[in-house]
Amino acid sequence: MTPLVASAAQLPLEDKQFDVVLASDVLEHVPPDLRTTVIAEALRVARKLVIFGFPCGKLAWESDRALLQTYLAADRTPPPWLTEHMEAQFPEAHIFAKVEGWEVQQQGNESIAFHSWLMRREMSGIFIRASTIGMRIVPSLLETLLRKVDTAPFYRQIFVLHKLGNNENGVGQDRLS
Repeated sequence: MTPLVASAAQLPLEDKQFDVVLASDVLEHVPPDLRTTVIAEALRVARKLVIFGFPCGKLAWESDRALLQTYLAADRTPPPWLTEHMEAQFPEAHIFAKVEGWEVQQQGNESIAFHSWLMRREMSGIFIRASTIGMRIVPSLLETLLRKVDTAPFYRQIFVLHKLGNNENGVGQDRLS
């Protein structure tokens, strides 16, 4: 792998350079006025598939705001990602409504209630050690439990964009209206 430091709104990459582009927990950190540009750049450099996953919507943002208040009330320094989450509202699902030339599929991930509960538990070193041991000893049990609590309303949304009319000649449009 070769590290690349660049603005997600202006990638120094060729069109259709990658088969797949993945942006996980990025879009909520992008200023709202640049989000559609970042999406368009991801679509530009992808040939077949683009996947975005991020905390989505007002309820998810309010959950993180309440988590920040928990840190502050406990006189603890919040993690930098949480402080940054408060700089702007989270993207909404409709941000992908005007993507042309791509089929958009959406799936919820991680219930807001579970996310909130887990983030508060992670303030405890004992919980972190116990859950780390649990993941090593009985990962399949933990996976089963996590799937059971993965219900709406969701904290995170996963958007999978498949290129329409995809072929080796790159037929199809890559525009975000």
